[in-house]
Amino acid sequence: MATGSVEQLAIANWGGGVSPYGVGHKKLGMWLFIMSDSLTFSALLIGYSYVRLASANWPTPFHLWPSVTMASVMTLLLLSSSLTMVMAVSASSRGERKRAVQFLALTMLGGLGFIVLHLNEWMDLIREGVRLWANPWGVPLFGATFFTLTGLHMLHVASGLIYLGVIATGVARGFFSHEDVEVSGLYWHFVDLVWMFIFPMVYLLSVSSA
Repeated sequence: MATGSVEQLAIANWGGGVSPYGVGHKKLGMWLFIMSDSLTFSALLIGYSYVRLASANWPTPFHLWPSVTMASVMTLLLLSSSLTMVMAVSASSRGERKRAVQFLALTMLGGLGFIVLHLNEWMDLIREGVRLWANPWGVPLFGATFFTLTGLHMLHVASGLIYLGVIATGVARGFFSHEDVEVSGLYWHFVDLVWMFIFPMVYLLSVSSA
């Protein structure tokens, strides 16, 4: 009898449609994507850690200046963009479309700054001879793991910029709802969280002592 009451209550709360258990289909889809993408980055980070620990002469090419300093600035940009993303979601929840678009633009600006600094770092490493298959400091797999891990993350940031641009345009024209802004925020926070693992594992643990 109790089981039947629970089932009736669940059906009454849902009532059919696109929100089973009170979760919108867009938000549910984004959470499923984040979970699957988390597995991808987890596998890459575990693989990076294994290769690093298994290599006796793993390169430590990053100096406090400019590499670690610029990576810290990149981290600050992403953290700041997460804050502006929170503000965008908050403004959207209050129906303040103009302010939501402004904060989305600031979020995109932080992401763009991150990409510019990251590409500049890539170019510096390439000029020093780092390739997917080789580098001038020892273990050849350093280049493959570094470019694969940071490149995939940078691709996510670039995709996020396009995504946020579409959302901002839609919000400004009244095409998108608060849920759309909130779902885009989930993606952006995920991208920022992934960097919080990459930054210490790839940069801080590879600081040159020379």
